[in-house]
Amino acid sequence: MSDQDCALTGALHHVELWVPDLARALAEWEWLLGELGYEVFRNWPQGRSWRLRTAYLVVEQSGAMTAMAHDRLRPGLNHLAFHAGDSQRVDELHARARRHGWMPLFADRYPHAGGPEHYAAYLANSDGFEVELVAARSRPDVPA
Repeated sequence: MSDQDCALTGALHHVELWVPDLARALAEWEWLLGELGYEVFRNWPQGRSWRLRTAYLVVEQSGAMTAMAHDRLRPGLNHLAFHAGDSQRVDELHARARRHGWMPLFADRYPHAGGPEHYAAYLANSDGFEVELVAARSRPDVPA
């Protein structure tokens, strides 16, 4: 096994999300992933993928879906968590999210819904997918 293969062992390769409305999903994910530094990787009639370094995220409207709604509170995927920069960047994304189809979650506890030492924004899109945007480090007035 090469050193490069060893370095990647265990790293996330990709995530694939099935969505009921591709056009809507593309608009929402395009904004968020673009803000996080992802670039379009591949396009096809039923989907798109974005890549950041070695990992990529796929959004696809598959004919094999057995339901038309995702429920983050049921067994399965609850949320995806992304490093989002410093706390100021998390605040900026949180403030702009609504304009791009993402609704803030846990607004009464923002930005510490994950605990007093955890600075993050929790958002849900139109299809019910939740993301957590985690600050790399807190502002001076926020405990690290």
